[in-house]
Amino acid sequence: MEELKSIMEKFVAYGWDLMSIPAKQWLDGNADKDILVSAIKQADEECGNCGCDLDPLYKRALELI
Repeated sequence: MEELKSIMEKFVAYGWDLMSIPAKQWLDGNADKDILVSAIKQADEECGNCGCDLDPLYKRALELI
């Protein structure tokens, strides 16, 4: 659970609304799991191979959820 929390904190810090908003909701305990999973999948499709530090975190977050 700590690993997933760390990933969500990185998503929030990155500031990309697609990920930061649902990740912040998850950290606050108000997340809709379906919306969060959908956002992570969309982010992975749009940006999962761009070479940034978040690329491997999308797939890892999905494994942990």
